[in-house]
Amino acid sequence: MKTRVGIITAAAFAAAILCSPLALSATKPAAFMQKAIEGNLAEIKVGQLAQQKGATEGVRHFGAVLEQDHSKANQQAMTAASSMGLTPPSEPSAKEQAAYQQLAALSGSQFDEAFVKAMVKDHKKDIAEFRKEAKTSNSPASSYAQQVLPDLQKHLQLAEALERRPSG
Repeated sequence: MKTRVGIITAAAFAAAILCSPLALSATKPAAFMQKAIEGNLAEIKVGQLAQQKGATEGVRHFGAVLEQDHSKANQQAMTAASSMGLTPPSEPSAKEQAAYQQLAALSGSQFDEAFVKAMVKDHKKDIAEFRKEAKTSNSPASSYAQQVLPDLQKHLQLAEALERRPSG
């Protein structure tokens, strides 16, 4: 009987630890880094696509900025992930790959319009997530978020400027 009580107590203790906010928060930076790396890989590919398919110089230039900045950000993300003991993803998420395919099917002003709209939406969402992570903890993920936020804000400004500009 004592053994059974001991096992139940140990199981309850283990469950309490595994479900504690501390244990759960340990997985949040890892999940953030996974999403950040997938996002960087997606932005690099979309940036390359914009350079190839962009109908305007503004879109092609923005594509080059995305490719360059997200390549640098991904190197930083890989360093952070490595220091956290994470195995980084090697490609964008399935959702990001589907969005890429939709953009790749467009051309001319349709491509430019869809690309810019997607970049405004994406960067607004990313900035919110990165701000949240930057404030959460003293982890490599938090430091990474703080480092990358200025570039994400710059990207949003560029995308919004392109969105306001008449095509051509």
